Amino acid sequence: MASSDDGRSGRAELVHETAEAVGDMAEDAGEAVKDAAEAITGRFQRFRAFIRRNRLLNTTWRIGVFTVGVTVLAGGLVMMIAPGPGILGIIVGLAILATEFAWAQRALHRAKAAAEKAKEKALDPRTKRRNTILAVIGGLLGGAAVIAYLVVYQFTLPWNIVDYTPWDTTP
Repeated sequence: MASSDDGRSGRAELVHETAEAVGDMAEDAGEAVKDAAEAITGRFQRFRAFIRRNRLLNTTWRIGVFTVGVTVLAGGLVMMIAPGPGILGIIVGLAILATEFAWAQRALHRAKAAAEKAKEKALDPRTKRRNTILAVIGGLLGGAAVIAYLVVYQFTLPWNIVDYTPWDTTP
């Protein structure tokens, strides 16, 4: 009986030591990631400071950021009409522009606030209920239009209709 207890306590101790080792390794990995992120951020900041000191490079950089940002922003605006994530495109375009332009930071802040307001409004139970009711009414009206079409044209397929007027013009 005692040897069984010794085996369990030995395994528990081994599991405890393994957990400590894994925790230490995770902590070390986290520190390494943090150091790497700081190194990359530091390099970018030094690179950006170098570009800002040179007027021509800074102007070129800002034109490039402006071009990319406006392109993404325009794509987002197009996707508001065409299929695609329009709001996301607009916010990403403004975020790109906000890296260099203060006016874009203000616009991005307003866009984020508007998106948050729209999200809250869309999740409102009264709005959901209203939209559901409108969708059902729209479906019923669409179904009624299809039935009216079928009754008026005697279940004739559209490409087989000779005269498109629903009333009889003969005396």
